[in-house]
Amino acid sequence: MSEFTQRKYFYPYVGPFDPCPPITVKSYETPPNLYMGFQPYGLPQFQPHEALRCGTLWPALYSPYSNPYHSERE
Repeated sequence: MSEFTQRKYFYPYVGPFDPCPPITVKSYETPPNLYMGFQPYGLPQFQPHEALRCGTLWPALYSPYSNPYHSERE
C-alpha cells in the first residue's frame, strides 16, 4: 500500500484523433477535511500568527497545496 498523500492522479483517455498533444497524467489535491468525518474536540491549535499564515486554526486541517508543475529544488 502506498503512502497517503492529498494529491491524487488520474489518466484521462487519449483519443487517436486528438488535435493537441495529450496530457497523459492529470492531478488534483483533496482538502484535509474530506478525510475527517467530524471535527473532534481538543484538536491542537496553531498560535494566532501561525494560524493567520496557514489560513486555519487547526494543523489537522492545514494543507500547503503544492504546485505539481514545480520541482522541490526550485
